[in-house]
Amino acid sequence: MRTNHHPSATGGRRGPALMLALGLALAPALVPIPGLAAPVAAPVAAPAAPDLSPEQLRALARDAYLYAYPLVSMETTMRQATNVTNAHAVPMRAPLNQFAHVRTYPKADSKEVVRFNFDTLYSSAWLDLGKEPMILSVPDTGGRYYLLPMLDMWTDVFAVVGSRTTGNEAGHYAIVAPGWSGTLPDGLTVIEAPTPVIWIIGRTKTDGPDDFDAVHKVQDGYRLTPLSQWGKKEVPPSAVPTSNTVDNRTPPMVQVDRLDGVTMLTRLAQLMTKYPPHPNDYPILFRLKALGIEPGQPFDPAKLDDKTRDIINAAAKEALAGMPAAFERMGTRTNGWILQNDNIGTYGTSYLKRFVIAKGGLGANLPEDAVYPTAVLDGEGKPLTGDNRYVLHFEKDKLPPADAFWSITMYDMDGFQVPNTLNRFSLSSHDSLAFNADGSLDIYVQAETPGPEMEANWLPAPKVQFQPTMRLYSPRAEVLDGSWAPPPFKRLD
Repeated sequence: MRTNHHPSATGGRRGPALMLALGLALAPALVPIPGLAAPVAAPVAAPAAPDLSPEQLRALARDAYLYAYPLVSMETTMRQATNVTNAHAVPMRAPLNQFAHVRTYPKADSKEVVRFNFDTLYSSAWLDLGKEPMILSVPDTGGRYYLLPMLDMWTDVFAVVGSRTTGNEAGHYAIVAPGWSGTLPDGLTVIEAPTPVIWIIGRTKTDGPDDFDAVHKVQDGYRLTPLSQWGKKEVPPSAVPTSNTVDNRTPPMVQVDRLDGVTMLTRLAQLMTKYPPHPNDYPILFRLKALGIEPGQPFDPAKLDDKTRDIINAAAKEALAGMPAAFERMGTRTNGWILQNDNIGTYGTSYLKRFVIAKGGLGANLPEDAVYPTAVLDGEGKPLTGDNRYVLHFEKDKLPPADAFWSITMYDMDGFQVPNTLNRFSLSSHDSLAFNADGSLDIYVQAETPGPEMEANWLPAPKVQFQPTMRLYSPRAEVLDGSWAPPPFKRLD
C-alpha cells in the first residue's frame, strides 16, 4: 500500500486561488441541473454590461458563448448517455462508472452516428470520481492496437492509455479526482483528473466483421472498479434508477444548439461550481465579470436589461451560424484536403477551435493519436461528385505515414456512410489492396464499379456530392509538422 497526495497546488491543473474562488459557487437557480447542489445565498454581482458599447458587448458575448459551449455540451451528453438502468438497454449508453461497448458497425442506412469510424469499435464510459477513485483495468491485447483517451469536462484530453502511450500489456490505472489524497494499493498507476467527472471514449482496432469476436474479448477486458471494491469478489452492477428530467431522445447537440445566449451563460455559471476552469482561463474569467459572471458570486441573468439580453442572444446565434466557415478557415488546405493538426484534443485558450471541434465531433483525439484529413475538393479545385470518376494515386513507399494504420472512409455531405452493392464503406491498410507493378497504389473513387480487376481498390461513392475522410492512427512526424499531405483526387476521363 502507498499513500498518495495530489494537491492541485503542486500536481493539479488549476492554481489554488482559482480553485478556492470557483469552489465558493457561482450559481444561478434559473436553470436547475440535477446533481449540482444549490449554493449558499450570497450577494449578487450586478452586471457591468451597460458600461460596454454595443459592439464591445457583442464581442464579449460571442467569446463567452464559444467558451461555454464545450462544457455545456459535455454535461448534456453525459446526462443523456448515463441515464439508463444498465449498460445493455440502449446502445452506447451506460450508467456512470460502467463501460458501454459498440459491438458492430452500423447498418448501411443508419443515421444515428455522424462520420462513423469503420476502423475500430468504440467503448465509452463516464466516470464520477467525486466519491472515490475508479480503477481502470486493461487486458493484454496481444498486439492489437487500442487507445482509451480521457477527457475532462472542458473537452481536453488529459491522459491516454493505449498502444502508443502505455503499450499493449495488461495494466491497472487509479483515476482520482482533482486534489484527492488517500491510500492506494501497490501496482496501480495514478492519473489525476482535472475535473471530478471525465469521459473515456475508447477505440479498439477492428479488421472488419470477421474480426468482431476477437475485438469483443478485448472490450470485455476493459474494467472499471471503485477503489473500495478493489481486490474483492466482483459484484455485477445492479439496475440504476434513471431521471425523468433528462431528455433521452433529442440529440445532445440539438439540445445545446437550442439554448439562447443568456441560457448558455446561465448554464456556464452553474456548471463552473462543479467543473473549475483551467488555470490559463483567468483572462476570459476577468472579462466575464462585465456580464455578472464572477467567481464566488451567484449569477442572476434577471439583472440584465432587455437590450443587453438581446445582444447576448444575437451574438450566440451568430457564433453558431459561423461554425462551418470557421472550421474551413482553421484547417490547412492542401490538394483539396482540409487538415486540422494544431490545438486538437488540448486547446489552451483557443476557445474558437475548442468550440468548432466540440460542435463538429465531441471527443477528438490528440493529433499524436489520430489525424483526420477531410477531402472537400478534387485536384482541380472542384467539388467531389459522383458524376465523375477519380483516382487517388500513392507513389511507391509514399502510403499515408502512420505507425498504427490508416483508412479512407466515404461519407455523403451529411456525414453518413453511403450504401453500395459491396456494403463497403472504407478502405484501409489492413485490406487486401492490389498494388501496381512498380509498387504504387491506386484507389478508385466513383459511383460505379471500375471492373472486377480493380474492384479490390474501389471505394464506392454516392451519385451526388461527397466528402471522404482519411484517418491516420499514430501518424508520423511528417504528418504532424505539416510537411506531408494526402494526394489530390484526380479526375479520370
